[in-house]
Amino acid sequence: MHLHGLNIPDLFISLWRGLIQCDPDDDKSTWDWVVLIGEVWKNHGEEVERATQYLPGCFDKPPRNPAQKMSSGYKAQEFITYLYVLGPALLRRILPEKYWKHYCKLVRGIRLMWQRKIPVEQLLEAHRMLCDTAEEFEILYYQRKSSRLHFCRQSVHGLLHTVPETIRVGPGGYRSQWTMERTIGNLGEEIKQHSTPYANLSQRAIRRCQTNALKVMIPDLEPEKGLPAGSEDLGNGFVLLRARDEYRQVIEGAYGDAIIKYLETEGDLAATEGWKPRVARWARLRLPNGQIIRSVWKESRLAKVRIARNIKCRSLGGSILFAEVQFFFQATIDDTEQTLALVSVYSAPDADLLRESYNTVMQCEYFGEDNLEVIKITQIQAGVGMVPIGDEGTYFVAEKLGLDIATMGGMEEDMDV
Repeated sequence: MHLHGLNIPDLFISLWRGLIQCDPDDDKSTWDWVVLIGEVWKNHGEEVERATQYLPGCFDKPPRNPAQKMSSGYKAQEFITYLYVLGPALLRRILPEKYWKHYCKLVRGIRLMWQRKIPVEQLLEAHRMLCDTAEEFEILYYQRKSSRLHFCRQSVHGLLHTVPETIRVGPGGYRSQWTMERTIGNLGEEIKQHSTPYANLSQRAIRRCQTNALKVMIPDLEPEKGLPAGSEDLGNGFVLLRARDEYRQVIEGAYGDAIIKYLETEGDLAATEGWKPRVARWARLRLPNGQIIRSVWKESRLAKVRIARNIKCRSLGGSILFAEVQFFFQATIDDTEQTLALVSVYSAPDADLLRESYNTVMQCEYFGEDNLEVIKITQIQAGVGMVPIGDEGTYFVAEKLGLDIATMGGMEEDMDV
């Protein structure tokens, strides 16, 4: 956590802002990587802040404006989202190309290592990316100059050990300090006797252990929280959540055409000319990973909301798609009730940019009603952010780093919100 969330960000941001100490034998005017200064830094900070509204609720601590807040308690989770989720896209046109590509290698390696389950081929790729990062750091920044020896912090060398240590003791999610630090924070909040803090802390910890032991022995002491009123449990962790149409609504235009096309493809429906489908729309869906996916139907009417209607899903052919959910609905096909989502599918990520960024920047085009499809909810894998960038209708994908790790720790979004 500290290596990726604090030490590495502190080093690279200090370099890009020109805040790192300059040796008397060195010359800051030769530091061509110092670009986050003046108006550029101010505008970049505002761009990071604007991205917040496009990050769904699973990004529990979105980054604040780094130009204003970085010196006042910027959290590790904010650094992680800023540097490893938003950074490759937002810094692409700011950093010189050679430094941006070097940075993308770092991001790619760390993204792979933040998974709970890491295939062998991805371990090898991550090790290659992180080793290249450490080696190229010496070429690009340190440049084998003794006056820049202080650039080479232990955190850079630590990247070389990330994959070997993962092979030896397992993925970082299983040994992260998040849980311990959160527990320390919770117990610290409970201290009542500040004159004897350590004795009081010990007693609070003992009481916590006793309470947990009683809950294990007598589960009824803390009944499991049920589902919200009006929701529908679909099994396997999927839950439909209100709002919901009271009566079936006629779906017209491109939306109706997409539903008819799906019904004709999947079932034995032969729609007569002029026939229009009637469905009851649902506004939200909880996924097995605890995320709440909303839809354009209701979310577009909310004020000041973190957008949570974009998804990552798998097509029937096996490829990964990104889409915006218009609404959820249910239909009976061949005597079987299916729960479906009407989505607007984004274009495939820009292949050239994906290659240049070492698979860290997935830039897509949005087509709205011109590319509607109906998918089964079981095809949905996760909620993602789609952050606008560049030309109108162009977005880049923002996936939460370590989502499965957060889920493993019990983090779930509130179904009542």
